[in-house]
Amino acid sequence: MLEKPTFIQGIFAFEGKGLQSPQPFSPPITYKVPFDKRSQLIYFRAGSSSPEMVCFALVRDGKPVRYFPIAAKGATHVPLAVVEDMHPETQLEVLLAAPAGETGTVVLDIGMMEF
Repeated sequence: MLEKPTFIQGIFAFEGKGLQSPQPFSPPITYKVPFDKRSQLIYFRAGSSSPEMVCFALVRDGKPVRYFPIAAKGATHVPLAVVEDMHPETQLEVLLAAPAGETGTVVLDIGMMEF
C-alpha cells in the first residue's frame, strides 16, 4: 500500500463572530478524501496574530471532531497520538472561532497521510 502525505497549509485572515460560533474561512478551507483512499490526520500546527485566544475546529462531514485553542499571539504543534481513519470521500473543513469583532491572521499547517 502506497502512502501519500497531504497537507492543508496557508496564511488566512479572519473576523471573529464569537468563541462559541466557529466560522468557515472565505474561501472555505476543505479537504476531501479521494474515493479510492483512506486518510489519517497526523499533526496540527497553527499560530495566530490575534491579541485574543482563537480556536480552530475541524469538522468532518458537518460534525466537529477536534478543537485546537491557540493562545493570544500564540502557536501550537500537536502531533496526534489518537488517529482515526477518514473513509473515502469524507469531507474535512477547518473553521475558526474568535471573539466577536476580533480580526487577525492565522497560519495553518495540517498534515495527513493518505493510504
